[in-house]
Amino acid sequence: MPDAVVVGAGPNGLVAANLLVDAGWSVEVLEEQHEPGGAVRHDSGVAPGFVNDLFSSFYPLAAASPVLAGLRLEDHGLRWAHAPHVLAHPLTDGTCAVLDRDVGTTAASLDVFAPGDGAAWDRLHGVWDRYRADILDALFTPFPPVRAGARLALRLRAGGGLRLARTLVLPVRRLGEEEFRGEGGKLLLAGNALHADLAPEAAGSGGFGWLMSMLGQTYGFPVPVGGAGALTAALVHRLRARGGTLRCGRRVEHVLVRDRRAVGVRTAGGETVAARRAVLADVSVPALYGELVAPEHLPDQVLADLRRFQWDFATFKVDWALDGPVPWRCGDAARAGTVHLADGLDELTRFAAQIAMHQVPDRPFALFGQMTTTDATRSPRGTESAWAYTHVPHDVRGDVGEEGVTGRWDLEEQEIMADRVERQVERFAPGFRALIRARRVLAPPTLQAMDANLEGGAINGGTTAMHQQLVFRPVPGTGRPETPVAGLFLASAGAHPGGGVHGAPGANAARAALRQHRFAGLTRMQRALTRRDRTGDKR
Repeated sequence: MPDAVVVGAGPNGLVAANLLVDAGWSVEVLEEQHEPGGAVRHDSGVAPGFVNDLFSSFYPLAAASPVLAGLRLEDHGLRWAHAPHVLAHPLTDGTCAVLDRDVGTTAASLDVFAPGDGAAWDRLHGVWDRYRADILDALFTPFPPVRAGARLALRLRAGGGLRLARTLVLPVRRLGEEEFRGEGGKLLLAGNALHADLAPEAAGSGGFGWLMSMLGQTYGFPVPVGGAGALTAALVHRLRARGGTLRCGRRVEHVLVRDRRAVGVRTAGGETVAARRAVLADVSVPALYGELVAPEHLPDQVLADLRRFQWDFATFKVDWALDGPVPWRCGDAARAGTVHLADGLDELTRFAAQIAMHQVPDRPFALFGQMTTTDATRSPRGTESAWAYTHVPHDVRGDVGEEGVTGRWDLEEQEIMADRVERQVERFAPGFRALIRARRVLAPPTLQAMDANLEGGAINGGTTAMHQQLVFRPVPGTGRPETPVAGLFLASAGAHPGGGVHGAPGANAARAALRQHRFAGLTRMQRALTRRDRTGDKR
């Protein structure tokens, strides 16, 4: 019997398992798919010789994460690669905003849009530089981040903290208007905000866009050499080297609860795997509270709040094998790992508004990844392994385009939407479609079939909007990995701090399990001492 069972071998589950084995626990990880990794996997399914990441690709949060740094995954084969530029946002007129790890290069690209905008960027970076360590400590620790939060509060109080707090809750459109005169700086912030499901007018989108931009400025958007799965392989190698067990093709159907405590799990094959100390669930919040745990073990309020749980946007992705580099109008885009494709801030707002109205966008904002530009191992010399993803509504009620996409996402609709994404790329890179050797379409149902946590293609474990963050994540009054069932811990992106490959939810869950076990041990010891004292008194 292992000390802990971890349900799910995504990055958070693997991080949790590694930390538990480091603490001396025996750990068994059960994964539904036939390979580990969750949304951190790659394959060569598009064309021979081309490596394409199936889900996530670029990892600024991993590069910044003290959790992953502490695991020393480089000792287990992980290597990182960077594109010459972090990110580019070209416009159809040939201008281009560039995010580079060199602040001066970023600033110079923004000065092209409006003189003085480079200095404005430098000021925003100065704020980040001043508070970066405390912000990252607060981000990657359980909510509330008492120590890191206290340090940050003291520093903010001394340095105009209310102004920064105001900045962080601003909509990104307003933040851009206050800081920049030209379009370039606004686009960098707003495009990064839409890495989540935060529209330019959403409260808090300014803070998220600023955070993602500054992470890119400091750490870049690195990729694992050889494919996203190299990060997973390093986590698995480390786990097994320390005695942990991983079994794939084992779908967990139920968490077993006895006397209000999680005591193990039962798989779809009927196998019971007992856990001596804890069960950690790297699964979505609706899956944990709506499927794995029987409702009689949960408070009525949790079940009621679960009905209000909101997913982030659905995702539609296309992978390509290209016969040559993408022919961008703007040369700087050719040197960027990530390229944002929308012709201005208003087009970003239009895109987000269409999704809010449950309409399939006609000009989809696309995040475009140039993988060979970033990591030369991804395809033969002179070619490009590339992908783009965009967002669509979960509940499609209309199509702004002319083809009448309904959201059933059969083969016909997949091809229609993939063509639409390619036309969007062509606006900024004429001749792109002529380079396509092969393509693969990953529609929302496909993504969910490949990773059950990606409900309808939602990639962040739930909305990033303020009403489902911090103390409201995953449901009001929680914000921590502990659940209403003793010995059961939420270790997925559904828990604080949310989506992104950084390992914090898994680390927080592992530490909570260790802390709860130590507390239970101390309580048992105190009870034993009390009984002994009482016995001594009677004698």
